Amino acid sequence: MSDVNQPAAHPPVTDWVHDFDHTDPQWTEDPFPIWDELRAASPVVHTERFLGCYLPTTYEAVRAIANDTEHFSSRRIIVRDVRPEITSRNAAPPITSDPPEHKPAKQLLLPPFTPDAMKKLEPRVRAICNELIDDFIAEQRVDAAARYTKHIPVRAIAHMLGIPESDSDLFINWIHMILELGIRDESKLLQAVQEMTAYFGGHIEARKNKPTDDLISYLMNARDKNGNPLEDTHVLGSLRLLLIAGIDTTWSAIGSSLWHLAKTPADRERLIAEPELIPTAVEELLRAYSPVTMAREVVKETTVSGCPVKPGNMVLLSFPAANRDPKMFPDADKVVIDRRENRHAAFGLGIHRCVGSNLARMEMQVALEEWLKRIPDFSLDPAGTVTWSQGTVRGPRQLPFLLGKAM
Repeated sequence: MSDVNQPAAHPPVTDWVHDFDHTDPQWTEDPFPIWDELRAASPVVHTERFLGCYLPTTYEAVRAIANDTEHFSSRRIIVRDVRPEITSRNAAPPITSDPPEHKPAKQLLLPPFTPDAMKKLEPRVRAICNELIDDFIAEQRVDAAARYTKHIPVRAIAHMLGIPESDSDLFINWIHMILELGIRDESKLLQAVQEMTAYFGGHIEARKNKPTDDLISYLMNARDKNGNPLEDTHVLGSLRLLLIAGIDTTWSAIGSSLWHLAKTPADRERLIAEPELIPTAVEELLRAYSPVTMAREVVKETTVSGCPVKPGNMVLLSFPAANRDPKMFPDADKVVIDRRENRHAAFGLGIHRCVGSNLARMEMQVALEEWLKRIPDFSLDPAGTVTWSQGTVRGPRQLPFLLGKAM
């Protein structure tokens, strides 16, 4: 037996249909042809890796699983090499909650993320974008991921939570440990969770004596369905969720959008000429480069699109693969920035649809608007390499651009 704390070695995939692995470098680099191959083979495929895991490949199969809380539990939401016993009900409510606990936990989080709340936050996000651009606009070469995309959602959520925006490097490191390193290395995941718990625990204690007007105090003042204050573990779980779910996902979506515009001058020029098209383009970029793949645990035997699924397995719930299903989207493999009908699943389907979708849309729109206003001319730097994150959230981690005319 190997030590559970040692990262597991994953052999390269040679048969995607029967032995897929979403952490394989080939998948990380370019998953789209892999999804096409799997979809052509079956609406649901299976691997023995990760202690047994299914992958629905069609929009219909993904939607069926997302809507079926009887057979598929959200108590585990990341497919990993280990499946330790679940000891906390409040890991990250509501995303790790099943009915009936899910609904009240989710309803608590909705008010801070309404469209009106986002309008109030928008000026701060615009200011963040411009502060970041000011730092590199005079340079000819820039890594847009390191200098722009990753900082926007980190600083915006820090602003909402009432914690120092200057702590953003801490948050970025925790997210890397949980969503990438933690898939194979349990110790890294536990370390990040412990550090986050200690960090937020300190902020909760400080607010018990001196309440503030921010999201942490909002959660501390919230009441459960019986009128009681939330347990500290619930508040902590929700804060961890907001930080993890609100940062990596959006910086990945902004980064993928800028990557697309850097390599597609016609789309970039059209958005500069028709800025009113940006909200429609954001929806299409979300569909085409959806960053988030969630997971479910099979808890009762059932069938999905005619395929049997058995308990003891996880499900890699790939919203990005669903969004590339040609039965659902004409020209699914093309980015059509003025696509009118676009019922994409980038924010999930079913009861767990993303609480922060209004925030993500606003951040993407503002990030693209401010960038295109000030840097209308940019391209991929041929001297650099674009690298993508591994695991359940996909986005560019290095995004080397040339600013101004391509050299």
